[in-house]
Amino acid sequence: MRATAIALTAILVTQAAGAHAEQERYRLEKTEKGYVRMDTKTGAMSICEDYGGQLVCKLAADERDAYQDQIEHLENSLKALENRVAALENREAAAPALPTEEEFEKGMGYMERFLRRLMGVVKDIEREDNPSEEPEENPQPTPNKT
Repeated sequence: MRATAIALTAILVTQAAGAHAEQERYRLEKTEKGYVRMDTKTGAMSICEDYGGQLVCKLAADERDAYQDQIEHLENSLKALENRVAALENREAAAPALPTEEEFEKGMGYMERFLRRLMGVVKDIEREDNPSEEPEENPQPTPNKT
């Protein structure tokens, strides 16, 4: 009987809320054991009791479920973000280290030899294209810096 009274009250309050949209958002209706508070915008209901002159309202089961679903959603989102941050941090830690000074100098030596040979090939091609030019009499030997 109590549940029927609450449901009937909720329906009446919802209809009254549509007719009196400018009135207060929450409505209190007296029941046998306390009050029912209804949000006239959403239709959400809370059961309220008077404890020592203070009105204490408890969320209805549907509202608690909705809050619990929201909390679970936020916890899952937080866990996903934490996993993503951890994966990014691990990726940064696994990045290759810079070469040592010795490895760097060895690589530069290879590049220098490559460029000297390439320039020699270019000069040979230029001489072949212009046979009238005389070669240098005392060419300077290129130092070998490898």
